[in-house]
Amino acid sequence: MAVDRERARAHATGGFKPEYAFDHAPAISRGSNQTGVRAYNERLVLSLVRRHGALPRVEIARLTGLSAQTVSVIMRGLEEDGLLTRGERVRGRVGQPSMPMSLAAEGVFSFGLKIGRRSAELILMDFLGNIRMRLHETYRWPVPDAIRKFALDGIGHFSASLDAAQRSRIAGLGIAVPFELWNWVEEVGAPQADLDAWREADLVREFAAQLPFPVFTQNDATAACGAELIFGRGPEFADFIYFFIGSFIGGGVVLGNTLYPGRTGNAGAVGSMPIPGPSFGGKPRQLIDAASVFVLERMLQERGNDTNALWLSPENWEDFGAPVDEWIALTARNLAHAIVAAASIIDFSAAIIDGWFPVSVRHRIVEAARMEISGLDLQGITAPEIVEGKVGVHAKAVGAASLPLFNRYLFDQSVLFKEAG
Repeated sequence: MAVDRERARAHATGGFKPEYAFDHAPAISRGSNQTGVRAYNERLVLSLVRRHGALPRVEIARLTGLSAQTVSVIMRGLEEDGLLTRGERVRGRVGQPSMPMSLAAEGVFSFGLKIGRRSAELILMDFLGNIRMRLHETYRWPVPDAIRKFALDGIGHFSASLDAAQRSRIAGLGIAVPFELWNWVEEVGAPQADLDAWREADLVREFAAQLPFPVFTQNDATAACGAELIFGRGPEFADFIYFFIGSFIGGGVVLGNTLYPGRTGNAGAVGSMPIPGPSFGGKPRQLIDAASVFVLERMLQERGNDTNALWLSPENWEDFGAPVDEWIALTARNLAHAIVAAASIIDFSAAIIDGWFPVSVRHRIVEAARMEISGLDLQGITAPEIVEGKVGVHAKAVGAASLPLFNRYLFDQSVLFKEAG
């Protein structure tokens, strides 16, 4: 594959930058040499086609400023490599009919591993962002050895179901893991020794030593935000703050169509935002204490309910009754305060809310947050539009699986806007 040769192993410039290891080919910069220019242009073409769904050659030439001949050569090569596929010819009013080209779903595969505080998820994703296979495992708390076994067994099982040609198109493994996983020991009930094991764990190196492809890692909430930016509502908003309500709430920040990781990779750490309410042990109350699924779990346990379905069946919470109503109201009220606080610093155009729960619950949280924010003092700021996310419960795993794709084949949103603006 042309884009799969050495020159395509350079990482993309711009905001969506995964932390990665064992990708041995050197990075390229645009214009450094003829090979680098061609690789850059190939990635740009693939990224534009991904963003728009399907594009004819003439439109790609217009968006990129490349000559029609150059675009034809690039797209012919990408089609021969199995990365692009032809659509139906479209007849216009004038000239020859155009043939839109789109990404080939089986052109590239990638693995995504989400490591959560209550469950792990492994997916095999195709070039279009479709989940082809999925494994899910719940636990009381995560342990590195168990996670390694779960992931390696799953990767082996998924890989065995592919033929040789498909296995040759695996771009890598992306891992989405919480920042400082060893914290919040009391909340998950884990022995300190089990979570301390994560302080020494080096999953990238350990997985890379056993897998024949590159391994990447990113903060789990940042990865989910990246998934929403690429595969969800992201293209609708240049700037937004993102909330993913999982076992503990997390988030991300997008500025200028670019995922903003921050100085330490922890931008959008919304769980640490102070909110109104009684303090805990003299510490200010944080959003994580009032807008996380573990809060609902405690409410259910206090009523004697079995809470396994919270983690096993996030699409189905039908049997939980009144506690879910109470939790939605609490979550929405505190989200509204967090959104106003964020908007006072950055004039976000939207606040996107998603999480580990049914679509119906997401809808109710968004509607309730809109009502709550309308009752707050907004003097001096313009409240962002509050909207539902689109990627859903698998956002962290999808974001993880996206990391190898962007490292080897695609550019982030900011490059597209710079090149095609």
